[in-house]
Amino acid sequence: QVQPVESGGGSVQAGGSLRLSCSTSGRIFTNSPTGWFRRASGKEREFAAGISWSGSTTTFADSVKGRFTISRDNAGNTVYLQMNSLKPEDTAVYYCAPLRAIWPPLLLTGFNSWGQGTQVTVSS
Repeated sequence: QVQPVESGGGSVQAGGSLRLSCSTSGRIFTNSPTGWFRRASGKEREFAAGISWSGSTTTFADSVKGRFTISRDNAGNTVYLQMNSLKPEDTAVYYCAPLRAIWPPLLLTGFNSWGQGTQVTVSS
């Protein structure tokens, strides 16, 4: 499996914005929904947002709803996560992965090639 490549993380103050990018050039992403996940230090990885292959359907965890948006450019093999009104509790490493369902969010069967992720740090 080709690993996704996440980028765009950084350090911002509370209330700031970041846009993350996920390169989805691997065949495993083709025709599949894609999800963004995050793992805060000492915690389990959790779902943040998902988008269907067509881009017509999106889902969000309650913790990010209204602040994050997700979009995709299939021609460019990229999925984006726009994060606004960031909070310190959004601090985490963010990952993307192919899904077999966006709600409830379910990883694509057999996927086990997580990328390196991109670090997001939000200071108060």
